[in-house]
Amino acid sequence: MFVDELTIKVIAGKGGDGCTSFRREKYVAMGGPDGGNGGNGANIIFRVDKGLKTLIDLRYMKIIKGDKGENGKGSNRQGKNAEDIIIKVPEGTTITDGDTGLVIADLVQDNKEVIVAHGGRGGRGNAAFKSHSDNAPRISELGEPGEMRILKVELKMIADVGLVGLPSVGKSTILATISSARPKIASYHFTTLAPNLGVVKLKDQRSFIMADLPGLIEGASEGVGLGHKFLRHALRTKIICHVIDMGAEEGRSPIEDYLAIRKEIEQYSDKLAQKKEVIVANKMDLDGAESNLKEFKKKFPDKEIVMVSSVTNVGFDELMKLLANTLDEIENSPLYNEEELESHVIYKFKNEKPFTITKDGDVWVLEGKELEKLFKMTRFDEDEAVVRFARKLKGMGVEEELEKLGAKRGDEVQICGYMFEFKE
Repeated sequence: MFVDELTIKVIAGKGGDGCTSFRREKYVAMGGPDGGNGGNGANIIFRVDKGLKTLIDLRYMKIIKGDKGENGKGSNRQGKNAEDIIIKVPEGTTITDGDTGLVIADLVQDNKEVIVAHGGRGGRGNAAFKSHSDNAPRISELGEPGEMRILKVELKMIADVGLVGLPSVGKSTILATISSARPKIASYHFTTLAPNLGVVKLKDQRSFIMADLPGLIEGASEGVGLGHKFLRHALRTKIICHVIDMGAEEGRSPIEDYLAIRKEIEQYSDKLAQKKEVIVANKMDLDGAESNLKEFKKKFPDKEIVMVSSVTNVGFDELMKLLANTLDEIENSPLYNEEELESHVIYKFKNEKPFTITKDGDVWVLEGKELEKLFKMTRFDEDEAVVRFARKLKGMGVEEELEKLGAKRGDEVQICGYMFEFKE
């Protein structure tokens, strides 16, 4: 089964909890704090494996969750970091954030990897809170929650030349004739249900990769038929090799066939529509092919056309040389613009508060990533930790903002579903 697109949820590992501990030994009076820090949680990492050809291994992984870091211990023993989760994917895999739509990574090199979700930092033990003003802190942190993301994972196969066209125009036959590929070939529509790749080798030792993409039909760009699933694979190609049944074997018009597929390509992607195009006039051995080709050239005088026939085995050497020469002249261009990449987004520092306050009935509701992170890492069973939490909130400006909005002492304040009382 060929799987080339899916959506998964990844949850990186939570950091280990810090430890509150004091040194206790015989003959050692007033032993100081010796609680160790927790270990970091597991990262979720995607890594390219050239041996994989589809995303089928991810099909049943709806949720991928990393392990928690080890908790810190007394005697200043640090918790171990959790082992990272490595997910192997095929070359040409694109990972997009499901919420922002930004591309996290475009993995096109063997063994290239990217962290798609970062594990949480380990909580600090009480030894880390020791200071000149507090030699015996009774406070430690819980581990930071791991990053959680919804990811869209797509495979866009890597090929230099992509064969496109309506069903049964002979794309698979052309691929089998000029390359090492052995695709399934039959006279019925949609024989090809998955992209096939073949290596084309010329006598002058040059070579390139050709992809036979399943037949497109009208409406493919909007999800009709099979073509919409495989148009994405043509995005990586440098040349679109448009195969036309010039013999009109099924009674169709070559001109109308070409216009229909061009329309689908243009509607699917501007980048795809602008790629270098070569027209392959196939089945030139059939009656009427010559006259159809003449009409086609009248309609499209500027198109580069190569005539081929698998029956008479003519035109393939010319086609291979033309494609190889054209590839030598084309420069590689990135698949994505900078504004589409998550790594190129410039975050401007704004004078904005790291929280929002809304009112739900008589309850003031506080939200915000930094606020929630602080809440989740605070041990509320330790008095010093509670005091630190309140001090941090005040430092963020929460108390001042609540007063501005009209909150009174004794009002209820909600953070992460828990209720607090607003007081001095």
